[in-house]
Amino acid sequence: MDPEVSFNRTSVVTTTHPCYEIDNFNFILTKTPSVICVLLYFFLMLMSIITTCGNLLIIISVLYFQQLHTPTNYLIVSLAVADLLVGIIVFPFSIAFSYSSCLYYEDFFCKLRGGFDITLSTTSIMHLCCISIDRYYAVCQPLIYRTKINNCVIVIMILVSWGSSALTAIGIFFAGLSNDKCGERCFINQLIFHHIGPIFSFYLPVIIMLCIYLKIFLVAQKQAHSIQNTTCQSKKSGATVRKNERKATKTLAIVMGVFLLFWTPFFLCNTVMPFSNDPVPVSVFETLNWLALSNSMLNPFIYAFFYSWFRSAFRMIISGKIFNGDYTTSKLS
Repeated sequence: MDPEVSFNRTSVVTTTHPCYEIDNFNFILTKTPSVICVLLYFFLMLMSIITTCGNLLIIISVLYFQQLHTPTNYLIVSLAVADLLVGIIVFPFSIAFSYSSCLYYEDFFCKLRGGFDITLSTTSIMHLCCISIDRYYAVCQPLIYRTKINNCVIVIMILVSWGSSALTAIGIFFAGLSNDKCGERCFINQLIFHHIGPIFSFYLPVIIMLCIYLKIFLVAQKQAHSIQNTTCQSKKSGATVRKNERKATKTLAIVMGVFLLFWTPFFLCNTVMPFSNDPVPVSVFETLNWLALSNSMLNPFIYAFFYSWFRSAFRMIISGKIFNGDYTTSKLS
């Protein structure tokens, strides 16, 4: 297949990888893997285990403890399910059928891996967007929060997150299904894969999240100044307000900073790659893919470990305390 005719992404990615070598235009595992290769796969398997266990803890916690049976936590559980499947399916599939091994010859398992990758990763991003909407009503409109964010709304958010992600993955999948014989339609397929898909999978949710969190930050600052003006300007209250401002700023910075840090490089590379004259090394692109997927490993720490009741639930589960009695109605501090 002539890469200049098909305009396939393989034409802009160089073939460099510590675990693979080219044999008759196919990537195969080296017979004697290097130390770097062994350490790489050990690290990736460790990431898979941490991602699976971390998100499993969230799911068990919310389902077991009645105190955590809230609409917001149901949304967090759905996010944890998506990230759990990333750890169980996408990580192992990506280890067995890496980007490099599927570069020249994309068989059924490579397409299956790509489908799960796109669907679950997009679902995770969409859930983060829905959580930002939930936080907006909780901080900016607390008086109507319980009427706006109820079980029905959460179910709709979950269905939209999973449904839109599946549709996006199906569109990208069919766009690349006949890529080898697409002829003049290759440009349309590449346009969908590199631009239209990322717009709905990443850029649009990011814009929404940035706008929402910016609004939350501005409202939190306004509320803090309002509290400061109504407390007789006491030094103690002023210190408390400043502390709350720093805490709110730090939380928002961690949430958005980690998300953008892990996902932006991959999508920018994927978007710019077709227009670049300098080829991108396979190892670099694959590293960016793993970096983006690892966000599913960190989500339990970001969205659960910040809350003391989740930490208490995790301790009870890990210690096996819940197996020694009925603690479903326990008060989590």
